[in-house]
Amino acid sequence: MKARPLDLRSSPRRQRGVVLLIALIMLVAMTLVGISMLRSIGTGAGIAGNLAFKQNATSVGDLGVEVARAWMVNAGQNNPSVLEADAVATGYYSTLVDSFNPLTYDWSISKKLLTADAAFILGTGKDDTGNEIRYVLHRLCALPGAVSPIDNPGQKCANYTDMAATSSKGGTGYGGALPSLADQPYYRATVRVAGPRNTTSYVQVIMY
Repeated sequence: MKARPLDLRSSPRRQRGVVLLIALIMLVAMTLVGISMLRSIGTGAGIAGNLAFKQNATSVGDLGVEVARAWMVNAGQNNPSVLEADAVATGYYSTLVDSFNPLTYDWSISKKLLTADAAFILGTGKDDTGNEIRYVLHRLCALPGAVSPIDNPGQKCANYTDMAATSSKGGTGYGGALPSLADQPYYRATVRVAGPRNTTSYVQVIMY
């Protein structure tokens, strides 16, 4: 019986194009994985950038608090009566204003920090990172005018009482007249910082 030779030419002809199809499938899969990784990296970088802007805006808020404090101290030392009435142009209110809400307040009428208020604030009202700083200062009293209810009937203030004057250390001996207590009203400074990427931060401090 004569053996029939095997035709080896038919097998490669049937497999032609299979490797190319597999390579194309792998290429599509790798492309999809690469796009997914690129999107996840871009999202992470965006979140990190937003957090950095938010932290920067919050830290810059301290400058607004310091400017408000300096204005209050200077006004109280030079002309205390200034603190008994509203001074909207400087962002000051002599009353508590119960309805005040930083989220709904019209910040366009607040005090914007400019070059005169801080050395690194530009004339545009923004610092070198693009933050706009505004503040409002409220005296925590029910009524404008004098703090003492004796001089201003119906007046109620959140006061800080300096008890140092009642100390016996180096003070009045037994039987002597007690020194008078000086009541100092509290003040509330609210600062809004509007930065890049629609970043907005609020800082609020109570001081006296």
